[in-house]
Amino acid sequence: MPQHQEARVGKERCRDVRENRTGGVRHPLPLHGGAGGLHRDRLAGRWEAEGTFNADNPVGALAGPGAEKEKFFLLDMFPYPSGKGLHVGHPLGYISTDVVARFNRMTGKNVLYTMGYDAFGLPAEQYAVTTGQHPRISTEANIANMRRQLRRLGLSHDPRRSLATIDVDYVRWTQWIFLQVFNSWFDPEAPRRDGRGKGAARPVTELRDKLASGQVPVPDGRDWSALSAADQAEVIDSFRLAYVSNAPVNWCPGLGTVLANEEVTSEGRSERGNYPVFKRNLRQWMMRITAYGDRLAEDLDTVDWPEKVKLMQRNWIGRSEGAEVTFTVPGAGQGADEDASLSVYTTRPDTLFGATFMVVAPEHPVLGGLQASGSVRTETQIADDAAALSVPATWPEGTKEAWTGDYATPAEAVAAYRAQAAATSDADRTDEGRAKTGVFTGFFGINPVNGAKVPVFVADYVLMGYGTGAIMAVPAHDERDYAFATKYDIDIIQTIGPADDPHGVDLSAQAYTGDGVVVNSAQGDLDINGMGKDEAKATMIGWLEAKGVGRGAVTYRLRDWLFSRQRYWGEPFPIVWDEDGGVHACPSRCCRSSCPRSPTTRRAPTTPTTPTPPRSRR
Repeated sequence: MPQHQEARVGKERCRDVRENRTGGVRHPLPLHGGAGGLHRDRLAGRWEAEGTFNADNPVGALAGPGAEKEKFFLLDMFPYPSGKGLHVGHPLGYISTDVVARFNRMTGKNVLYTMGYDAFGLPAEQYAVTTGQHPRISTEANIANMRRQLRRLGLSHDPRRSLATIDVDYVRWTQWIFLQVFNSWFDPEAPRRDGRGKGAARPVTELRDKLASGQVPVPDGRDWSALSAADQAEVIDSFRLAYVSNAPVNWCPGLGTVLANEEVTSEGRSERGNYPVFKRNLRQWMMRITAYGDRLAEDLDTVDWPEKVKLMQRNWIGRSEGAEVTFTVPGAGQGADEDASLSVYTTRPDTLFGATFMVVAPEHPVLGGLQASGSVRTETQIADDAAALSVPATWPEGTKEAWTGDYATPAEAVAAYRAQAAATSDADRTDEGRAKTGVFTGFFGINPVNGAKVPVFVADYVLMGYGTGAIMAVPAHDERDYAFATKYDIDIIQTIGPADDPHGVDLSAQAYTGDGVVVNSAQGDLDINGMGKDEAKATMIGWLEAKGVGRGAVTYRLRDWLFSRQRYWGEPFPIVWDEDGGVHACPSRCCRSSCPRSPTTRRAPTTPTTPTPPRSRR
């Protein structure tokens, strides 16, 4: 074929792709970099005028014939409208999704592909603090610039459907969604809408009826009818999918906000502004996503993802079966002669006879101390923290020299260690390769299976925000516990051995982490010697439940989601608080969906002050 004929045929094929394969609707190919800015603007204007990339609705203002086609929804991660506009990383991702959108349009689908702007956040707020200009002004100017840039890129967005998270209508719907979550609880017996079993969100009004009838017991065993109205409300709040809880957070007084871990540098300062960051326990809004742990894991089977991605998700969810065990701690109660208890979770309750020490997080309330212990840095602060601790005044009988850290009293040792932990990031604290350290608290726990006294240490590798903030340690069968026990001269008791020679294990050099049969595990009416792991676990859990010192439990590596921030430039929570601290949902008609009108311009201090609500800083 002559060259000019090949060129003509090639042009016709391109025209077929653009026109014929989409049912006569003209869909231009992406613009090449050589096209001039004026040409790009002219074409973008034509596409908008002709509705080239419009996604039609069946009815309403956006109705059109395209609604009859198969629907395809495509969404990019919203950019944050800060700085001067887009950077090269933005189109790198957007061009890929644009190709997917164009391909699906060419196959005859009604493609909804648009762009939104994640317009709340700290950068705009800090710019407002610096300049005195309202964050909406700078944010809307940045959005306009980004829209202009995206338009010139020739991306096939439906411009009619673009939104920003600061839009009043958008805020109204986020508040509506929050209220649906707040007014719901997870009923493990409710049938799922997809028919795949039980466990679904139900209105809290149903929960109230079930609590009144006894169908759902009050968690602490109290009689529902004997509770006051305030106590009943507190019980219901403890079931809600959105709830308020004290949680350890990164408080930055200089920015006046809570920061995520990734926003804090290894030096313990804010990534933005380089202000000091302090660990504080604050009341925070939490989302009860752990209630959906099983569903999240099971529903991975319904998702068309690569197996390695599914495995990563399952590991992130981290479902495990075991037991919660209660250790009594004499003298750790409110009074010097009162007892307290520590609840620990273990996946291996069959090894309880080998638990020879316990570890609590530096922030654990059993230690007492300053409320702002995560902010302790100076010698004076350490001394104040030591004075406020509830640990014994002197080292008790049975204390070994290796446990004391060379300190004269438990309070001095614990306070100094807490200060050291406060200056360490969570990532460093949980680094598997890092040497494990700790000091004895002066407390002993009582092992519920044999009555043995086990020393309670404080160590930074245990986090208060994970599990109960306390663990039991079985050094004979765990490498980390073994290293800690050998370092601090703690007893090591074997409870598992290979079936062919259960007592032939050499623990002089390392822990035995294999399976086998149980040994050295009998006391009174409890004897699990000779049993395999599964039988021994089931027997131990049954005994713990019968004695009231534990129960079978399922836990997840997944944590409830902390989603509140102490920020001014953000959508208002549709919640009011009464004078007793009770939480009440605002009726939808009363919700304030408009954003704050004037920014705070006072620079927050850089010392560990008491956090205050953003809108109280005037």
